[in-house]
Amino acid sequence: MPRFVVEADGGSRGNPGPAGYGAVVLDPASGETLAERAEYIGVATNNVAEYKGLIAGLTAARDLASDAEVLVRMDSKLVVEQMSGRWKIKHPDMKPLAAEAARILPRAQVTYEWIPRERNKHADRLANEAMDAGKRGEQWEPSASSAVFAAPPAPSGPPGDAAAGAAAARAALAAARGGTDAGAARGIAGADTLFGAPTAGPVAADAGAGTLLAVPGAADQGRTATATPTAAPAGGQGWGPDMGAPATFVLLRHGETALTPQKRFSGSGGSDPELSPAGRRQAAAVAEALAARGTVQTVISSPLLRCRETARAVADRLGLDVTVEQGLREVDFGAWEGLTFAEVQERFPDDLQAWLDSPKAAPTGGGESFAAATRRISATRDRLLAAHAGRTVLLVTHVTPVKILVRLALGAPPESLFRMELSAASLSAVAYYADGNASVRLLNDTAHLR
Repeated sequence: MPRFVVEADGGSRGNPGPAGYGAVVLDPASGETLAERAEYIGVATNNVAEYKGLIAGLTAARDLASDAEVLVRMDSKLVVEQMSGRWKIKHPDMKPLAAEAARILPRAQVTYEWIPRERNKHADRLANEAMDAGKRGEQWEPSASSAVFAAPPAPSGPPGDAAAGAAAARAALAAARGGTDAGAARGIAGADTLFGAPTAGPVAADAGAGTLLAVPGAADQGRTATATPTAAPAGGQGWGPDMGAPATFVLLRHGETALTPQKRFSGSGGSDPELSPAGRRQAAAVAEALAARGTVQTVISSPLLRCRETARAVADRLGLDVTVEQGLREVDFGAWEGLTFAEVQERFPDDLQAWLDSPKAAPTGGGESFAAATRRISATRDRLLAAHAGRTVLLVTHVTPVKILVRLALGAPPESLFRMELSAASLSAVAYYADGNASVRLLNDTAHLR
C-alpha cells in the first residue's frame, strides 16, 4: 500500500479577510514533493482556509493513489482534533467542510498529527503565495512557486532531491511558457488568471431592457469570447515584453428589473427602477460566484439604483465597500425610455433608423448618442485605470458601458455594439496592460445563474 504525507495550511489576512490555502503531498521516505496545491479563496476565516487546504491535500493524495495510507500533518490544532474525532465540530461553517474532507478517503487510511508552525513551512509558504497572487488579482500558479524546501537526497543521488526535482520541473514549465509570443500568452493565459478556464459555446440569452439586441442582423450572439489580445484605442505599439500584472475590469451587468423581461429601453433618463425579486436572486448568485473566484479587490458601481443594489449584494459578500462612479451610468434614451424596440420603431421610425446608422445620432428628445457615451466611458476607463493599476476591479454597470469597453478593447467598429449579447447579471472581463494593450478575457458569462 502506498504511503504519503500531506502537509496543509491556510491563512486569512484579517480573519475574516483575503484568504488562501496551501497543501503538499510528500514521499515519507525521500521527502520528495509529489504534488502541490494552493488557491486564493477570497474573503474567509483562518479555519475555513485551513479546512480548504486539508481538502486540497487529501484530494491530491487520492488522485495519486486512492488506496494510499495518508498521514496528515497540520499546525491547526482545531482541524487535527476535530478530524481525529476528539473535538466536536460546533461551528456551522466547519461542519460541511469537515464532512467533505472525511469523504475523500476511507477513515481507516488517514491519520492526523499536529506539528508546530515552523515545521509546516512548505504549506505555509504555498498559502501565502496564494494570498499574494490574490492581492495582485491573480490565482496561484505552480510555475511561479518558490515553496520548495530542501529534503535529504535519496540513496540514488540527485533524482531524489526534492528541491532540485521540483525546481527543474518549474524551470521547464517556465521555459515552455517563455517560448510563446508575449501577446498570445496574455490572451491565452488571461482567462485562467482571472476566473479559471472560460466557458465555451452558447450561453443563456436572457437579455432584457436596453440590450439593443432586437436589431435585425445581430449575428453571432450569445457566445463567450476568449483570448483576444488587441491594442487599446490609445495603443498601437504592438506586443512587447511582459509589462507585469494588468489592471483587470470585471464587468457586471446589473440584475433584472421589472422592465428587463419586457425588453424595454431603460437608461439613465427614465424611472431608475429597483431590482425585481428575480434580479435580487441573480445578484446573490453572482456574489457567490465572485466570492468563490476570489480575485475582486474593489467594487465600483454606476449611480443608478439597480446597479447599486447589485453592487451592494456582491460587496457585502466579499467584505468590501462600494464606490459610486457617475461615468458608469447607462445612456439616456430620451423619449424612448420605457418603450420596447417595436414601440420606438412605430413612433419614431426616422430617429430610430438614424440611430442605427450612425453612432453620432441621439435618441429622440435629447438622449445621449453612442459617440458621446464613448467619450464619457473612455474618460472614465482611463481615470479608473490610473487609480487601480495592477488590480482587479468589479465595475457594476449597464449594457452600453460594457459593450463600449469591450468594443474599444477589441478595436471593433461602432456597429459591433449591436452584435454583442449581454444578459442580466452577466460577467465580462477586460485586462489592460501597462504598454497600452488590452485583452478581452470573458464576455456574457452567465454560468453562475444556471
